[in-house]
Amino acid sequence: MLLTGCGDQTDKATGGSTTNTAPLFRQLPKEIQSAGVIKVGSDINYPPVEFKKNGKVMGIDPDLADALGKVLGVKFEFNNGTFDTLLSGLRSKRYDIAMSAMTDNKGRQEGVDPETGKKAGEGVDFVDYFTAGVSIYTKKGDTKGIKTWDDLCGKKIVVQRGTVSHDLAKTESKKCVKHKKGKISVEAFGNDTEAQTRLRGGGAVAGSSDFPVAAYAVKTSGGGKDFQLVGEQVEAAPYGIAVAKKNTQLRDALKQALALIIANGEYDKVIAKWGVQDGAVTKAVINGGK
Repeated sequence: MLLTGCGDQTDKATGGSTTNTAPLFRQLPKEIQSAGVIKVGSDINYPPVEFKKNGKVMGIDPDLADALGKVLGVKFEFNNGTFDTLLSGLRSKRYDIAMSAMTDNKGRQEGVDPETGKKAGEGVDFVDYFTAGVSIYTKKGDTKGIKTWDDLCGKKIVVQRGTVSHDLAKTESKKCVKHKKGKISVEAFGNDTEAQTRLRGGGAVAGSSDFPVAAYAVKTSGGGKDFQLVGEQVEAAPYGIAVAKKNTQLRDALKQALALIIANGEYDKVIAKWGVQDGAVTKAVINGGK
């Protein structure tokens, strides 16, 4: 699905760029100027960050992409994929960028597998555009006394595969074993909706997700009757738009575009629309994750 870009687009038939008056169009790589499109890899099943409703892609990321597209003069084309395949899709040039509530951290910047600590592929650069921590949620009224990750020792949690919540659950489980409290049983799914379904059905005592996603699930699932947040956010870190290391021109153009929509107020409009002001950033940063 194509998200709205600038109305004054390049004439793709001629490959020219003289008709495009968007302020940052000429900062883009020539091939993207000619195509008039930035191909986005995204797991479009992560409300409220990106999801489909009545066949339309919507959410925080698509709305921010729309604002970025207006100042860059191109369209952002969202392509659905499972979260744990997005970076490989970026490396294989199936996508120009990955934008999918992806946490910017050193492991992803350097292409290191978080479980083995070994090089797993080429790293990526990030243009950071939001900040979010990790939250735990349980069935409503049935918290089992869970408030922290330590309370999950010896219990079962559901997460989305390949996410920071997944990595954190495995790390915390090792701590539980070290302190002889019993490991955390971690069940990982292809998307967060499947994990929520498992928890709703009693297949685990808790779930973990990025705060905006967990809060949205608590607010909307079962009309607000299915889940509740427990404890505080942990591991607050930036979301980043992932770009191939070699594609520095596109990376820098995206950074300039983000800085511009922050300055002109369009960024704040999107953040306020989705009620996630606590995660807003005030400047565009490359590779700010640790």
